Amino acid sequence: MDDADGAPIFRATISPYRSLSRRGFNILMGVAALVSFIAGIAFTSMGAWPVFGFFGLDVLLLYYAFRRNYRDGRAEEKIEVTRAKLLVRHVNPAGEAREHTFHPYWTRLVVHREEWGVSGLSLASSGRTLRIGDFLPPDERQPFADRLSRALAMARTTAA
Repeated sequence: MDDADGAPIFRATISPYRSLSRRGFNILMGVAALVSFIAGIAFTSMGAWPVFGFFGLDVLLLYYAFRRNYRDGRAEEKIEVTRAKLLVRHVNPAGEAREHTFHPYWTRLVVHREEWGVSGLSLASSGRTLRIGDFLPPDERQPFADRLSRALAMARTTAA
């Protein structure tokens, strides 16, 4: 952490978690295709040849769902706090970015709580509210909120 003018006090990049690696995806698709092919052959040998096409359709739908999931995984959120500004940059899966700038002295972090824990985070300043950290799992939201709160407090004390 550095509190020099313009130097980041806090910087974080949040992106959706993907539990299946590229290799795991290839293995899963291979197994699904093999099982569907064997089942399709079995049904074809019993005379129900139209079923073979439906097994292929299942594999194609599974492939599409995972490819869409991986595409959505390219989204990210970057948060940076300096003495002069708090910058939030949302990047959608297509790579298009939206930036939101706040003054850290006037910005407060709002932690939304449910009975089971932290359900969401947002930044509030001058009548504007921006939801952040939606990619974070619920158990990681509170530690992230603590770090961001400390960074905002540090930015306020160095700006004063």
